[in-house]
Amino acid sequence: MYSIIVVPAPDTGPGSQIRLAPGERLHFGRTAPRSTAPRTTGARRHLDIPHPGVSRTAGEIGATASYWTLSNFSAASTYVVENPEGAGEHIKIAPGRVDAPVPFEFSRVVLPAGGDLLDFSVWAPRHDYVERARSSSAEDGEPTALAFPLDRSKRYFLVLAALCETRLRGAPHAPLPTVDRIVERLRPLWPAVNRASVQWNIDYLAVKLRLKPGPDTADAGPRLNGKKESLVSLALRFDLVREDDLTTLTTRPVSATPPALTEAAR
Repeated sequence: MYSIIVVPAPDTGPGSQIRLAPGERLHFGRTAPRSTAPRTTGARRHLDIPHPGVSRTAGEIGATASYWTLSNFSAASTYVVENPEGAGEHIKIAPGRVDAPVPFEFSRVVLPAGGDLLDFSVWAPRHDYVERARSSSAEDGEPTALAFPLDRSKRYFLVLAALCETRLRGAPHAPLPTVDRIVERLRPLWPAVNRASVQWNIDYLAVKLRLKPGPDTADAGPRLNGKKESLVSLALRFDLVREDDLTTLTTRPVSATPPALTEAAR
């Protein structure tokens, strides 16, 4: 099962992202000043954060099957994990706290470092959801886990719905909208949307819907040609987006806090 992806810095490419399978752990802390990058020391993986205000052994991330954990090895500093799509939602990890569970699909880990606030991002693209029973009857039994877990409250679902809209509205062979057209379509719902945010969400969907290798493999996979076409084909074939889902493009409330794509969603 896929687990998590750690994004060291907003300008790092896929090759610098750290992919952790369930059971794997990643230490992070100060090293000699140089570019932020993952490295391996013996059997222990390490994320370098070259800042004098960060402890050499600042903390550790642990990957599980359905969430991830954060340990704070600092003696005095509280770490904060923010949900960029949660309108200020966050959790605090107290000094010395070990294996605190983090429930967010997108997370920004903020570390106080002297007079600075440093951060890196963690993605959990394999957050799973269940098909809720349409009846409240107890005889319905356990809900069924979804093969392609999607959270319809996330912005990536808005992007997917916008990609599928034309074909769902009766033009099955129509060309897909360009990124610029998607930006224009979503701006009333998402004022901060831009080309970079739409493209990031398309890339993220390719990982989440398993069109590209997930974080259980160190291989970032080949470049996916026809990414939009592949996403729409998969979404329509398996009814991941239906015609009634298009109401999200007109009735979804505007979020007060757009995702910080350069920090936690890019």
